[in-house]
Amino acid sequence: MNTLPPLPDPLLLPVRDPRARDLVLDYADMHALVADLVLPGDASMYVMSAMETSRELIRHSYYRYEFATVAVTHSLFALEHVLAERLATNEPLHVLIERATDAGLITVGLAAELDRSRLLRDKLTRGAESSAALRPIQAVAMVRAVFDAVSLLLRPPSVAETAPDVGGAQPEDGLARLWEDHLRAPFPDGFRGVDFDGVDLVLLDADVAGLVQRELNGGLDDSGIAYLWGCITDLGKIVPLINEEYCASYFTKLRTMAQVAAAPYIPTAT
Repeated sequence: MNTLPPLPDPLLLPVRDPRARDLVLDYADMHALVADLVLPGDASMYVMSAMETSRELIRHSYYRYEFATVAVTHSLFALEHVLAERLATNEPLHVLIERATDAGLITVGLAAELDRSRLLRDKLTRGAESSAALRPIQAVAMVRAVFDAVSLLLRPPSVAETAPDVGGAQPEDGLARLWEDHLRAPFPDGFRGVDFDGVDLVLLDADVAGLVQRELNGGLDDSGIAYLWGCITDLGKIVPLINEEYCASYFTKLRTMAQVAAAPYIPTAT
């Protein structure tokens, strides 16, 4: 009689999650998706581990779509730890974000992005969202906000506390990156053909995109600058009226990008 235990089943290799089919061609392309999520060298081992795990979860969402959402919630461990250390207080994350913003440690725009991740985590805790809430592209942008915040918070106070606030981005090097993020972000579902207070969302999105491209490709003339400031005024009017989370975030980022593009110019129209 053979008393040896049965042989285990052959090891099954992971296969692409079918929900990721429109994201990249193959797993190797996931590396480029997370390439700019660079770990800060002066972070503690705990923070480094949490951030690296978040980055790798996005990479492996190629195989399991839900990993993208988990990546965002996991990155908040690092954020909360760094905030608590920098502010020398243990309070709920939303309070820590508010305190850091009030102290000038992070910008208002960046704080809004971080709070969006916190709200997602809270919804997951309550069962109001599932672990498939985010597309990997969305998760990259949200985890990048955590990476940016941690890097800011780890800088010497004289550097971090004097960082200028232009809606969460630095005008000298941020426009190209904001433009790349915008190109990756899908237009909000269900909002094509919708207008708020007479402002058509699709047309406003297209107008800002065209103006930003012109700025990146050589600069705006006087009429373009005036038009851009008009778009910023419209964005300031409609963003508070949008009550859907992703759409509000999309147009908040669009406003940030427009403000960064307009920053070098004296406004000639409002």
